[in-house]
Amino acid sequence: MMTENVQICAHPLTFVRAQRGWTYQKLARVVAKRARDLGEANMAAERQKVWRWEHRGVVPDRVSQVALATELGVPTERLESHPWPSWLPTGDNVRVDYPWTQSGSLSALSDVVQDAVTDRRGFLTISGAGVAALADDWLGLEPAHLAAALDGGLVDEQIVHQIAHNVPSLRVMDDRLGGASVRRLVDAELGVVTELLARGRYTERIGRELHIVAAELARFAGWVSFDAGYLTSAQRYWVAALHAAHVGGDRLLGANVLKNMSLQCVDTARPVEAIRLAEAAVRTAGDVTGRVGAMLHMRKARAHAALGDQVACMRELAVAEAAFERTTAREPAWAYYFDEAEFQAQVGCCYVDLGHLLSADGWLSRAQAAHPAEKARDRATYLLRRAGVRIDLGDVDAGCALAAQAAPLLTVIRSRRNARRADEVRRRLRRHASVPEARDLERHLAEITAG
Repeated sequence: MMTENVQICAHPLTFVRAQRGWTYQKLARVVAKRARDLGEANMAAERQKVWRWEHRGVVPDRVSQVALATELGVPTERLESHPWPSWLPTGDNVRVDYPWTQSGSLSALSDVVQDAVTDRRGFLTISGAGVAALADDWLGLEPAHLAAALDGGLVDEQIVHQIAHNVPSLRVMDDRLGGASVRRLVDAELGVVTELLARGRYTERIGRELHIVAAELARFAGWVSFDAGYLTSAQRYWVAALHAAHVGGDRLLGANVLKNMSLQCVDTARPVEAIRLAEAAVRTAGDVTGRVGAMLHMRKARAHAALGDQVACMRELAVAEAAFERTTAREPAWAYYFDEAEFQAQVGCCYVDLGHLLSADGWLSRAQAAHPAEKARDRATYLLRRAGVRIDLGDVDAGCALAAQAAPLLTVIRSRRNARRADEVRRRLRRHASVPEARDLERHLAEITAG
């Protein structure tokens, strides 16, 4: 099974239904009844209509939206200021108004440790103006200084280094098992650091180091939540990570957080916001080269490709390649994953989004050959991406062979992002149902990703 026992709410309407215990049919009846109260007597209570609102991106007509808003107690004027589905009441939004201070960082970390791991909203909450404001706030900050140490037990360098020493092993587990398998472990580690910050006694230097460790753990917790399909949780962690990185004085780590947020926007079809976040990450890092510079410019390239801007994408790819050629041994530990195979795979993804399938296939093929076996989740990712490309090029046999290689990896790696990619391959395979291999593989992938 590809999900945790608690079902992810992948659409705001899914969340609203789950809160109220409504089935698709029940919601259809509620809307039809409210519509009759509003004078619309001929609305059919069809469950398929509600299903399409959630799963096919269909926007309800005005009468249906007003009827649902009336049932939910939402003022009708909100439908104008917040287009569907953003007006739906989905509980507390991701808080972004923490002060950029030590106390603000601690509040953000404490809130995220308390709530994020149990948050099952698989849709974005911060968007549009909120993304822009967060990026602008970050870019306008000056380096922070830690205030006086708090009362409590002494936190020394050995404790900090021991916690930091645990992070690489968590990254390896994520590579091999997927985000859903490790997100609670990462959250627990972040909880320990947050407790030390809140109750420990430490010097200013140790305090900065603790905030940097907290920032990386929160960034990583956001990443594994994103991979597991918990998109709002990911945003909560990343907001906390930015605050902790600021207090710790690690601007490059903050840039990496913004880079992660940009990829989430690419994945959720919000390329304009993705570009804004990627630009903030690049501006934060300045003229840094090596893996860090390459990955930041690659994120801009992906965002431009998602928007269909080939010129801007090619420009950023050239900058990324030049930066990557200057990689040295002195790179942040969190940049380790961006190796030659990952670089090639990301270039391939740019070409996929731009519609240049032959070029995409070449880059993804080289990435596939170079990816180490221990990075099982990434290997599955790019096998599925290339399978889709081969099918779109008309080579159904090759596409089936690639997807079949990914199938056993999907059974052991709990990654909602890869489950979604498998579903994309399934949609392509259904167009070739007359081919026995395609039909059988589509059914097999459906069994793996069910749940």
